[in-house]
Amino acid sequence: MGWLGRLVSAIRDPPLPEERQGTFRRQAAFVALTFIGMVVGLVGGWLGASGTVIWGGYAVAYAFGGWYGVKGSIEALREPAIEIDLLMVLAATGALIIGAPFEGALLLFLFSLSGVLEEYAIDRSRTAIRSLVEMRPETARVKRDDGVQSVPIGEVAVGDVFVVRPGDRLPLDGVVVDGESTVDQSSLTGESVPVSKEPGDEVYGGTINETGSLEIRVTRESDDSAITRLIHMVEEARSKRAPTQQLIDRYEQPYVLGVFTMTAVAIVLPLFVLEHAFEPTFYRAMTLMVAASPCAVIISTPAAVLSAISAGGRRGVLFKGGEHIETAGAVDAVAFDKTGTLTEGNTRLTDAVALDGRLDSSSTPDPTAGESPDVDTRLLSLAAAVQARSEHHLGAATVEAAEEQDLSIPRASGFEAVVGKGVHATVEDRTIHIGNLRYFETVTADRPIEGIDAGSTAVRRLEDEGKTSVLVVEESGTGSGTDLRVLGWLAFTDTIREDAVETITQLRERGIERIVMLTGDNERVARHIAEAVGIDEVYAELLPEEKVKHIERLQSRHEAVAMVGDGVNDAPALATADISVGMGGAGTDVALETADVVLMSDELSRLPYAFALSRETKRTLYINFIIAFGAIAIMIAAILTAGIPLPVAVIGHEGSTVLVSLIGLRLLGFDG
Repeated sequence: MGWLGRLVSAIRDPPLPEERQGTFRRQAAFVALTFIGMVVGLVGGWLGASGTVIWGGYAVAYAFGGWYGVKGSIEALREPAIEIDLLMVLAATGALIIGAPFEGALLLFLFSLSGVLEEYAIDRSRTAIRSLVEMRPETARVKRDDGVQSVPIGEVAVGDVFVVRPGDRLPLDGVVVDGESTVDQSSLTGESVPVSKEPGDEVYGGTINETGSLEIRVTRESDDSAITRLIHMVEEARSKRAPTQQLIDRYEQPYVLGVFTMTAVAIVLPLFVLEHAFEPTFYRAMTLMVAASPCAVIISTPAAVLSAISAGGRRGVLFKGGEHIETAGAVDAVAFDKTGTLTEGNTRLTDAVALDGRLDSSSTPDPTAGESPDVDTRLLSLAAAVQARSEHHLGAATVEAAEEQDLSIPRASGFEAVVGKGVHATVEDRTIHIGNLRYFETVTADRPIEGIDAGSTAVRRLEDEGKTSVLVVEESGTGSGTDLRVLGWLAFTDTIREDAVETITQLRERGIERIVMLTGDNERVARHIAEAVGIDEVYAELLPEEKVKHIERLQSRHEAVAMVGDGVNDAPALATADISVGMGGAGTDVALETADVVLMSDELSRLPYAFALSRETKRTLYINFIIAFGAIAIMIAAILTAGIPLPVAVIGHEGSTVLVSLIGLRLLGFDG
């Protein structure tokens, strides 16, 4: 099917929201009537038809072709403002006054046609995301005491269990409680292959269950689901105009007034100073007005930016505004957090070693560890009591290891955390400190710690193996008579993401000059990870404010700096960077709220695509500007030197407008 067939098909059944379909069809009908009226007038003149037929045809063309232009001009003047619609209406009217009705009708036809095509292009890019709404079912099959009932999703509460069969779309976010299957999450996260799901795995509304039946416990209400929040944020992103668009908006009014001034000078100067004839002077002025109108300039940015937002959204990359697309296109340095970004974030405890033998004779190996870890259950129980109150990933790993071994975890009180260093709390009438070596260099001041040399040696040895390690120290007694002694140490490990090395390689291929790691972890572990994935610079054992200083230092040396993190522990650095990228995990709350760009699938491999799309968008904007301003300059020069006729200026003006719209629309298919 050719382009004309596709256009006819789009007019008959436009892939637009229902509320826009009627308006689109009406605009298309007005364009058709304008064309018919113009042809009747032109052919009637060739065949010597009566004036009634000729002028009747032109009247139809002017009435329907100018309807939306006049309406838009009146609405703008009430602001008050002057828009391009007024320029086109005045130019068409001027052509009619000097006896060139066909030129005026042609102008109105092409102007209204380009308007329809522009609206179609913009709405087409919006529909790519808006269609996500239609992917969410209206009801869920919820388990009740008397069986399974179909319930509207708005009435399903957190904690309810619903059932999905093979081929069903999931209505809500939740956790699988029974069954195994694969789920197609491509509509939400951009993942190319279905993902296996079993009890305990998280699933998202709007995705498709493929092979098996699942029972799912609801974790978020319908208004808070990942797909709903994605839609809201994309809608919000459209309202955040790109810097280029803001610049165009700022100068649109002065430019249009400048065109009016130029047109007036083109009439007054030849008539009253050079004493030229009225008709050719007025005709040339109308031609200049059409040629200088900035339609192509104004449409060039939103067509490209909205298409890029939609393309990214379909592939699991959420840009939260056009400004972030332009900024990301200039990035030449990237800073990564380590845990949860370059690594999987599934930190697990591998060692819980007591300094002087075992605190408790019973010890059970950690079944999750790949090696043969040394785990003292009493030490682990005390550490878990303190870490149960912590939000740090090491704390979560400690508690998880204790729960896996069914340990009794004592109650802790007086929990306090020192950011980036460690924690302490009171357990069984004694204070337990858990932290890195810097913690004990600062928190315990100059007080001696029994066993600190042996503990420090063990920690450094484990760090050389690529494990994150901390000491567990007991503080007993009261007042000035308190004693500190090392009880033992804990060691943790994390898995490097499978796509980390390939991601770093692709970033370099796409022009990223410097790649650094900023982490609060110890330097030995950080360098072990950095060497494995190919990082240029490593800055370890950083507090949040120290990460900010390193971002600022990078900004002083590079055009734009991106910070990539999980959106939880790196908020100051993410806020300082020119562009912040969050690992979204298909809707992690903090990442969605804080980052400028969110990788919805939690796949690091999407990052090179995000930067490539941004750079292609910037390149598209440059191309569109060259076309738009180039067409204006060439036509004005041709009018002043060669005296090209109004129809040629009309075709050049509207042709460039449609061309930049189509060039912007091609970003919908960008695949990196």
